[in-house]
Amino acid sequence: MLSTPTVIFMTAFFLVSLASMSQNGLLIVVLGREWMGNRALSAVDMIVASLASSRFCLHGIAILTNLLAFFGFCHQANIVGILWDFTNTFILWLTAWLAIFYCVKVSSFSHPALFWLKWRISWLVPRLLLSSVIMGGLSAIVSTTGNIFAIRMTVSQGSLGNCTFGHMTLDFLRYYHLSHVLLMWLSPFLLFLVSIISLMFSLYRHMGKMRGPRPGSHDFRIKAHAMALKTLAAFFIFYVLFFLSLIIFATKGKTMQSHWYWAREVIIYTGISLNSVILVFSNPRLRKTLKVRF
Repeated sequence: MLSTPTVIFMTAFFLVSLASMSQNGLLIVVLGREWMGNRALSAVDMIVASLASSRFCLHGIAILTNLLAFFGFCHQANIVGILWDFTNTFILWLTAWLAIFYCVKVSSFSHPALFWLKWRISWLVPRLLLSSVIMGGLSAIVSTTGNIFAIRMTVSQGSLGNCTFGHMTLDFLRYYHLSHVLLMWLSPFLLFLVSIISLMFSLYRHMGKMRGPRPGSHDFRIKAHAMALKTLAAFFIFYVLFFLSLIIFATKGKTMQSHWYWAREVIIYTGISLNSVILVFSNPRLRKTLKVRF
């Protein structure tokens, strides 16, 4: 019998996931129509379209994995979980590339390397997307290897009649998963942090230079930069909360009957959903397109 908090968090998880899938699906349709009409997408829209598609898949995979595990299909859930690992790593790298793209395009730092990147970042985006796919594949391989070792440990210890083999295997999975997190997820997260902090510092410095005795056209630019800072700050907060909750809860085993497990799912996927909302409304063209169509 499930407790009331467990049922509440389970319901919240499914509602958040379905709402986010609808939201990202809408974004995919809008960008897909633009691609069909123009036969091309800008560099930033390529990243946004990839993010929307991968987040749509991530929510669908999360729903399927939890349903399979909840009804006792653990082997099938582990197989689908490998796809989750691939998609999640892909999203983390895409988010890092998006932050780097905005940092390079918007920041006002005067450095030769930055000027070189400003002219070539759009050309590099397809290659960055390919590198994200490769990193996602490597992450899935690492995750699969860990699951194979865990299954073999379970079989060997179980055949020896060791009653504690479940706890030993769980401890192995925790340490292995923590190493996996540090290896595959920490690098894009650090890139994201450095890019966003650099961009915020650059925008603040630029706003300081723009302030002067003449109001006029400077007021509009200051408002635009202030809006950009608010958007980036919100994106920064939700992304950091998402990543930290992913790290903290991923290394602590909880059964699906525990309300803490479903609370973790709600926190993680609410963070993803809010990031998608910010991504849409921070883009004036996408916001205008959605307003016109709906």
